Amino acid sequence: MTTPPTDRAAAARPDKARRPYELGRMPMTRSMVTVDEAVVAAPIARIFALARDVEDWPRHLPHYRFVKFRVRTRDGGGLVEMSANRPFGSLNWPTWWLSQMSVDEQAPSVRYRHVDGITAGMDVEWTFERAAPGDDARTRVRIVHVWDGPRWPLIGTAAAVAVIGPVFVHGIASRTLAGLARVAESAPSA
Repeated sequence: MTTPPTDRAAAARPDKARRPYELGRMPMTRSMVTVDEAVVAAPIARIFALARDVEDWPRHLPHYRFVKFRVRTRDGGGLVEMSANRPFGSLNWPTWWLSQMSVDEQAPSVRYRHVDGITAGMDVEWTFERAAPGDDARTRVRIVHVWDGPRWPLIGTAAAVAVIGPVFVHGIASRTLAGLARVAESAPSA
């Protein structure tokens, strides 16, 4: 007789009936906006696959501590728990957040809404397009984070704009984009 899976294990299994999160358009009127962008010498499909397959990020990105799905949705997204280090010289500042994730294969894009952690309420979007018309070998990848800051009286928005966005969000996102770009660019061409 086999034992049934734990609730957590059952929640992590893909559920073909679970509807994707509908995160809508990016709310670009937030107080904090960070943009990280790069042209990657790889086709859209390759870099998009790396960005979408978040569970593999710790394998590719040394600053990622872990990525775990708590719930999966049929679009490849779900409720995803992430933790990354923000290096400061030889010291690492650990960060943690929980996000709803949606994947749009047609756009292509990946959207997140942070629902727990210090960055709860933050919206994130990864977009992918040809670097130039007709250029199938290079992709412009853009990561946008928008947020009004933590719910700290008087200083929440200022902390987001002056410290959390430029130091932590940009510090992690720029490393993530550069690391995934290196992996995409080093893959053999088909």
